[in-house]
Amino acid sequence: MPILIIEDDAEISGNVVEYCLEKGYVVETANNGTEGLALALTGRHSCIVTDLMLPGVDGVSIIRRVREAGIHTPIIVLTAKGDISDKVEGLDAGADDYLAKPFSLRELEARIRALVRRGNAPVQGTGDRIYRVGPLSLSTATKEVTREGRTIPLSKKHFQLLELLMKNVGRVVSKSEIEAALWTDASDLTSDVVRTHMQMLRAKMDIPFSKGLIRNVRGMGYVIKED
Repeated sequence: MPILIIEDDAEISGNVVEYCLEKGYVVETANNGTEGLALALTGRHSCIVTDLMLPGVDGVSIIRRVREAGIHTPIIVLTAKGDISDKVEGLDAGADDYLAKPFSLRELEARIRALVRRGNAPVQGTGDRIYRVGPLSLSTATKEVTREGRTIPLSKKHFQLLELLMKNVGRVVSKSEIEAALWTDASDLTSDVVRTHMQMLRAKMDIPFSKGLIRNVRGMGYVIKED
């Protein structure tokens, strides 16, 4: 998943992009708030780094709009402002971290890495685990599944099926592996039970959207991935 850099200073943006590319990240950029907001609302990023002072739409408004859309992508605020109230405003809007300019590229990358890692880690004290694949998010604590800001209601079995795929993002999960994990009672198994439930799951969280995430790998099983 790419990271998104929203920064109108061409030199700063270029330096950040170059450093992140060297570290192996896929990077998308926007040099104004209007374009940055449109990209951020796709929900396809593993982290967003945004300046506060931007032409078009300011950084705080971007953060608020992203959070109002139900997108939980980690956000880092970059600001040249020294007033602590500006940093607090960004955090209150829903940012996860901030970094004052001038900043170390090494420190910024370390913070990006920490937030991306936290995105698929348990939330301390809650036992929650958040799984994300592009615009799709699943919470094991709230049992909530969202995509592009929309909540997708799932039955218990379909939630378990989606969770299994998201735990193994990018890896083909075989039909027998799915059966063993979700159908412990052999009397519930039929020859097409996995295929039937997979079709029902895709009808809820893939077909209504422009891009499918779950793929059937013929003769092997199923995989969920963004690309």
